[in-house]
Amino acid sequence: MRRSSPLSGRSPRLRVLAIASEMTPWAKTGGLADVAGALPAALEALGHDITTVIPKYRQVSTGAAAVHRVPVTQGQTVRQVDCLVRDESALRRVVFVDAPDHFDRPGIYGEASRDYADNWQRFDLLSQAALEYARATADDRPWDVIHLHDWQTGTAGLRLLLEERWGDLRRAGIVFTIHNLAYQGTFAKDVVPSLGLPWSAFRLELGEFWGQFSFLKSGISSADCVTTVSPTYAEETRTPAAGVGLDGLLKSLGDRYAGILNGIDTSVWDPASDPYLPAHFTADDLSGKRTCKRALLTAYGLPQGDDALARPVVGMVSRLVAQKGLELIEQAMPEMIQLDATWVFLGSGEARYETFLRHLHASYPGRVGVRIGFDERLAHLVEAGSDIFMMPSEFEPCGLNQMYSLRYGTVPIVRAVGGLHDTIQPYTARALHANGFKFREGRPDVLAHVTRRAVRLYRHPEVWRRLMRNGMAADHSWATPAREYVKVYRRARADGAVRARLTSAKG
Repeated sequence: MRRSSPLSGRSPRLRVLAIASEMTPWAKTGGLADVAGALPAALEALGHDITTVIPKYRQVSTGAAAVHRVPVTQGQTVRQVDCLVRDESALRRVVFVDAPDHFDRPGIYGEASRDYADNWQRFDLLSQAALEYARATADDRPWDVIHLHDWQTGTAGLRLLLEERWGDLRRAGIVFTIHNLAYQGTFAKDVVPSLGLPWSAFRLELGEFWGQFSFLKSGISSADCVTTVSPTYAEETRTPAAGVGLDGLLKSLGDRYAGILNGIDTSVWDPASDPYLPAHFTADDLSGKRTCKRALLTAYGLPQGDDALARPVVGMVSRLVAQKGLELIEQAMPEMIQLDATWVFLGSGEARYETFLRHLHASYPGRVGVRIGFDERLAHLVEAGSDIFMMPSEFEPCGLNQMYSLRYGTVPIVRAVGGLHDTIQPYTARALHANGFKFREGRPDVLAHVTRRAVRLYRHPEVWRRLMRNGMAADHSWATPAREYVKVYRRARADGAVRARLTSAKG
């Protein structure tokens, strides 16, 4: 592993290149898109220059004003790729890699629950195009940091480490962010020569992973600094239980591996101004939340009378997969459905969980509302109109919905994993700063017990309002995480300069 070096001074403005496979508002399947979309604005507010490179997928309308044509080499194939540049401000821009045969497809990563077989080629092309764009635009001012997001960008760091052709771009610090260690981008080893990478890339210290080539491991191994999206997830992934075979590598990084809790876009998620809501509210005036609750019940075709409004609404917006605790909910529901509460679900995913929720609605049509699919307006309404939000995830690197819930005065029930553990302070009679409910053991009786406690406490309005206001008072904006990223950027920049000097000396 590369030796860390002390910081060697601070520049007033960093020039950062970020590469990501998705970014709001153009393309999204999960939290990665939210981070890639919101972090640049927070960095800009601190005075830094940030360019984010993403694919131009079929659904993307770029509004780009400039085009840079760059060469991309994979094996024996050299092709020209257009990079479409959209200026968001003087310090912030988005570059779209326009390769229709790779990205003009119905899905982002695949179709019908199957990944595209050439994802290794598609996302290496993204990485190379981004680096070529950076090299072509480095004349006026060099790049300080290259920030890589998740496995799709793993070969960018690897190429900078192994290929001399990048010249001064190799002086930039490399930061690699793990958004979810479970998705590793592993492929057969014969993709290595097909990408034109040297076989030295396929060794234990870099990209080799149990006989396969891992994009994720390549990105981690070639970075100056590695981050993930919450402090607790950073600790969890250093253990065999959550490290998915990479815990040893992550432990070896020492303090070069850090967890930085994600923020949320507080301009989008704000109950005082949210355009998706029928009424607005604040911690000082919660009256609009009752209007939102009635609108939520109406949207799901559930009763809206005084009795219904007096019961707590338990909401969930989620991908319907085991990771999100759907199996636990299914097992606990025979007991939880007996509680004096109303339930609303929004999401899509595995067929077995969609079927479970449809059957639940059919069995209890006056108490359970289900919407299969995703609707942004309804997602905001669930956050605003629910009283309790359910997130019993098996694991959760960070989680955003619990932070949306806190901001909207909706009290979360979470399992004590990853970012859920970092953001929720559990209720006890003496916990003055509590903002939700938390449990550790993934057993249906434990989930049912903590949900029963929450439903009972809802009957005590003064205590419940304190929980709501505690959550609404917390700052989950990107301001603090952005400052932490800048610290990591500066360290990576110093290490990148050391690497470049050592490489030159060896040459």
